[in-house]
Amino acid sequence: MRLLAAGRLLGATAAAAAQPGISREEALAAVFPGAAIDADRVYLTEDQRDAVAALSRQEVPGRIYARYVARRGGGGAVVGRAYVDTHVVRTKRESLLISVDPRGRVLRIDVTAFLEPPEYVAPEPWLRQYDRRPLDDDLAIQRAIRPIAGATLTNRAVNGAVRRVLALDRVLQAGAQQP
Repeated sequence: MRLLAAGRLLGATAAAAAQPGISREEALAAVFPGAAIDADRVYLTEDQRDAVAALSRQEVPGRIYARYVARRGGGGAVVGRAYVDTHVVRTKRESLLISVDPRGRVLRIDVTAFLEPPEYVAPEPWLRQYDRRPLDDDLAIQRAIRPIAGATLTNRAVNGAVRRVLALDRVLQAGAQQP
């Protein structure tokens, strides 16, 4: 009896999580409170795309990314950036809004669209283990990131998206510093 009730509760929780309850605007306001948010699209050159693929060790399926830059204060100091990564989990798409701090570390991951069945969505507590993580060799499943049991495809999809976004941010910031 208890097992059945727990199963129903977990099923209800997964169903609620699969329908993202947060828009990009709400997620950005939560992670960068009081900041002015500028939205733009990034168009990667072939060289940038190759650099992102090499740094992330992930396939880079597209060349266009939505980017949000958060600024605060009279001088418009950048307090962070966020990128949308849309990818296939199993057979359908998921969109993650991955927010990073000025140093290029993960601030927060928000699921803004999830078209797979509800049981495949990554739980929020699992996503929080990426918080404050930089792009390094430890940013991997079975290293700094604990896997979700029985969810290999979800593990891979989210970890790949985070690595891709952190590499993208690093490449774009390096390009912004060049004359």
